[in-house]
Amino acid sequence: MRTEILDILRRAGEQYISGEEMANRLGVSRTAIWKHIRELREEGYEIVSHSRSGYSLREAPDRLLPNEIRHGLKTRCIGRDIYFKEILDSTNTWAKHLAADGALDGTIVVTEQQTGGKGRLERKFFSPAGKGIWFSVILRPPFMPQEAPKCTLMAAVAVAMAMENFGLEAGIKWPNDILFANRKMVGILTEMNAEMDRINYVVIGIGINVNILPKDFPEDIRDIATSLQVANHGEKIPRVKFFQVLLESMDKLYDEVLAKGFEPVMEAWRKYSITLGQEVRVIGVRDGEEYVGTAVDIDEDGALLVDAADGRHRVLAGDVSIRPRK
Repeated sequence: MRTEILDILRRAGEQYISGEEMANRLGVSRTAIWKHIRELREEGYEIVSHSRSGYSLREAPDRLLPNEIRHGLKTRCIGRDIYFKEILDSTNTWAKHLAADGALDGTIVVTEQQTGGKGRLERKFFSPAGKGIWFSVILRPPFMPQEAPKCTLMAAVAVAMAMENFGLEAGIKWPNDILFANRKMVGILTEMNAEMDRINYVVIGIGINVNILPKDFPEDIRDIATSLQVANHGEKIPRVKFFQVLLESMDKLYDEVLAKGFEPVMEAWRKYSITLGQEVRVIGVRDGEEYVGTAVDIDEDGALLVDAADGRHRVLAGDVSIRPRK
């Protein structure tokens, strides 16, 4: 009902529309309209009223509410269903529950604040209220399970494309960290449920530091984290609009992957990569595995190829850091 009321108010522009007219259009009572208007105001919508003229929508909140995300969103699949909670432990956790219960391909889960966000290698991810975009997307692709890790690269490219759309320089550090001035602003965590020959679902969790100032970061990550606002010379980024552009970028890439495979995504990833051509230190998943080499490419599986003193290594997991130039 609130979605329909917002649609009516938006179509009216700056003109007032009476509660009686909205009630007649929607087949409800004027009291019901008044209650929904009150709830919309509580969510942050600036709706002014005039005793004789009715209601007029003057401003929508820059909050990640389903109504705001859907308004003007141009996607085929991503965002077809939107689940929102003000505060969540982790969007990935809720998304996995929804996926297990049959949520559709392209469903997203979004929150204003995470209390237990996590990144790769079980690292905590700082997710403060109202300052970032913290969400997960559920995919049910028809390809084989071994292809799923490349969805992480697809997500990183989608974020980079959205940043570019806003005039911001994007650099991807293998496999999926988005950096600005050598500091992290985006984290991506992909989880999968699959059988030997089919994917049941993939959940891609994405956390984006949007309007976070350096002083807002916890002290332990202040020297390694940054935000879109910092990259934008201190000017705030409209979160809803950025989120819509990101979802549209991801939708386009997902359609392309379903039609052509991952090669176009790989090429785009190489374009945005700040890892290739650099000297890197690799700490592998096996105890004691550590070496230095030059990152030369990614292969068809998305693995990083590193030329070290003892030959070429194929890195599918582990911690890769770029060594500063001497």
